[in-house]
Amino acid sequence: MSGKVKNALYDLIQSMSKSEKRYFKLVSARHTIGDENNYVRLFDYLDKQDTYDEDKLFEDFKGESFINRFSITKKRLYDHILSALDSYHSNASVNAQLYKMLHGAEILFEKSLYDQCRRLLNSAEKLCEKNQLEELLIQVYALRRKLIETGGYLNVDAEEIDLIEEQYSKSLDSLNSFNKLWLIKSRLFERLAKKGVARCEREILEYDNICQTILEGFEDKDLTGEARYLYHHILSAYYFAIRKLDSSLKELQVNLGLLSNPDHVLNIEPNKHISVMTNAIYMADRLGNHKLAIQYLAQLKKFTKSVEMNEDLEIKLFSSISSIELNLKIRMGAFNDSLAFVDELEKNLERFKSKLNPMRRAFLAYKIAVVYIGNKDFNMALKWINRVLNDSEVDKTEDIIGFSQLLDLLIHIELNNGDLLPYSLKSTQRFFKTRGRMYEFEKAFLHFTSKLIKSKDVFEEKTLWENFNRELEVILLNNELEAAALEYFDFQSWAESKCREKAFELVVKEKYNQMRQAS
Repeated sequence: MSGKVKNALYDLIQSMSKSEKRYFKLVSARHTIGDENNYVRLFDYLDKQDTYDEDKLFEDFKGESFINRFSITKKRLYDHILSALDSYHSNASVNAQLYKMLHGAEILFEKSLYDQCRRLLNSAEKLCEKNQLEELLIQVYALRRKLIETGGYLNVDAEEIDLIEEQYSKSLDSLNSFNKLWLIKSRLFERLAKKGVARCEREILEYDNICQTILEGFEDKDLTGEARYLYHHILSAYYFAIRKLDSSLKELQVNLGLLSNPDHVLNIEPNKHISVMTNAIYMADRLGNHKLAIQYLAQLKKFTKSVEMNEDLEIKLFSSISSIELNLKIRMGAFNDSLAFVDELEKNLERFKSKLNPMRRAFLAYKIAVVYIGNKDFNMALKWINRVLNDSEVDKTEDIIGFSQLLDLLIHIELNNGDLLPYSLKSTQRFFKTRGRMYEFEKAFLHFTSKLIKSKDVFEEKTLWENFNRELEVILLNNELEAAALEYFDFQSWAESKCREKAFELVVKEKYNQMRQAS
């Protein structure tokens, strides 16, 4: 049995809030047999454990009858907790209310209380239509069909049958449009996660092909609020993938308008707000609009204070805000100021561990390594970059792994690890060749590293740095897509700092201030 399955009951209990635990005990108290409820005893025991220790549990409950059938006891307690949580959250959202109504309608139907069933379905239908929940509306129509069939078609006329069929078809069409958009979005994000943004015209064409249906004029006039949000969400990601950041920001701003418009029917989820706001902050900053980025960041923090937290949302909030704030600090060259932020970040990374999205976890570890490079603590930088390279869950993500390999080389250069550099260089060259990611920037960086390893004195090294810096300028001038490399780490400022014999931190700050003034 895997650890995840074995620990499932413990993990569920640990995830519960104080109010959820209190409600579970109130429900369980109604089912007490004898002097004590074994469910509650086991629940309290697991709740107090710092880590799941089944051997200790067996020792402490030795002689208890439920230990002899412990797998069955765990399964029943798990189901009992889920049932209590379902009841506790039954009115927490429109969807939860509708599921409750639909289940109630099924019960009334089975009891042949058809008039009551019909009235409840009418209420459910109105709630579905108000919130444009087409998937649940289809379930309402399915139950209405059963009512018509059960009544022998005596209490219905042809017009009502046609109306139900018309409404049913309309909901299916809306759902079909949403599913088409979801498929495009999933293919787009799957490629983005594994390959990263486009670095050449061929890769732009591949993103064009994924989004072809939308780019050629997707029929969006009859889209529901959810589908309209998804439509602009896809476009913002597509423009980001082909490095049209201004267009990406405009699409994000459309969705910000949809999310904040009280008259627009949209299933408001905090995750949507967080995602759109953090992406808008990133885009505004990349475009040099620091003022707008800070404005959006303030709005995001204000929004999060108004949201009721659960662990899933807390994880997403931590990863999103931490990621964007750390990125802003690095872009500004505030490496020293980032150290206190990194300390807090490390605690939360340890706290959430495997629950964090692997890509987000790798990105945060990478950026922490950059902070330590900016503070000239290269040993700590190496520790964090190794966390990315040794993470098997992100092995398929070519973008983050590729740039981690390059940063690993850079750190070894700074540490003057002459013995390790040739091995690291060969490993990195092999990675880029086998993954087909040998772009102009990568070629220049690896060629430079190869020459630097063989250099004989400081004068030759100085010449190599100057040549590398000029080569980067030419590459970026000839192909703006290559600028994607600098979004992971400002290799150009790093090379420039060597040529000017000036601190990397100061060069980054100078360039950032120049960009803000120019914008």
